[in-house]
Amino acid sequence: MKGTVFLKMRHRIQVQPNATVRLGDVAQVIANERMDELRRVPIYTVQKKDRNIVIIDVMHVMKTLLAVVPHVDIQSLGPSQTIVEVVYEKKRWGYLYVPVVWLLLFVGSGLAIMNFHEDVSMQQVQQRLYRVITGKEVVKPLWFQIPYSLGLGLGMILFFNHFFKKRINEEPSPLEVEMFQYQQSLDQYVIMHENKEAMRRMNDDS
Repeated sequence: MKGTVFLKMRHRIQVQPNATVRLGDVAQVIANERMDELRRVPIYTVQKKDRNIVIIDVMHVMKTLLAVVPHVDIQSLGPSQTIVEVVYEKKRWGYLYVPVVWLLLFVGSGLAIMNFHEDVSMQQVQQRLYRVITGKEVVKPLWFQIPYSLGLGLGMILFFNHFFKKRINEEPSPLEVEMFQYQQSLDQYVIMHENKEAMRRMNDDS
């Protein structure tokens, strides 16, 4: 086979344990001929020692591909590594995480809101506002407290851009942006760490 093969490595894929990762799994492939055959070329077989993360570098992909089609010109586009996440079977008692996490978040957020209101003396402020507007002294200005509580919940819905599982609009919420940035930083760390470990193993073998 002669000609040019264009590769664009994918950012992240998920596979099962002991799976054989093929070229079409880790990269988009464009070639003049035998494209389906090239996509089926095995690149890596997941082993138990890999645990849950494997980094496949474009140089390893090129080396494997040249062993199959030695006279081809390979052009790489985009990222130079693909993160392979090994997905193991979830434990049966994993569903217990949902109520436990929900309870922790509910109690933690409730305490945070109450502590904030106590720090800024929210009740005294509402009592003072009620006295300024109506001229009356009340301990519980419900005309302020009820709308404020409803507005607080509505503001949280608008801030996080979700009502249960339904998205209000297509814009990402601040939490989703933070999670995306965290995932990007985590992926970058994993790539750097795994590459260092791979180079260390190669040096130890030599």
